[in-house]
Amino acid sequence: MSKSKEKTLEEAPKEAPKEEKMEKVEKIEKPEKKKKKEKGVFSLYKIENDKIVRLRPTCERCGIGYFMADHSDRYTCGHCGFTRYKPAEK
Repeated sequence: MSKSKEKTLEEAPKEAPKEEKMEKVEKIEKPEKKKKKEKGVFSLYKIENDKIVRLRPTCERCGIGYFMADHSDRYTCGHCGFTRYKPAEK
């Protein structure tokens, strides 16, 4: 480079580093999570007077060991698909 070009580069004002303005980020409050229902054996049995009581009926086709799912208007077996409707309340 020639001397004249070097002078112009030196004389040119250097750019100041850009200042990044940090904006305050507002935290969005998340709604509280609902507690999940108990899973497993605790939801199938209940202990009363030192005896175990089944809370859900067992399937009539599959036999003991297959509990039926409790829906609003019926009981359903997940193994074979058997459905038993609850008595209608008046």
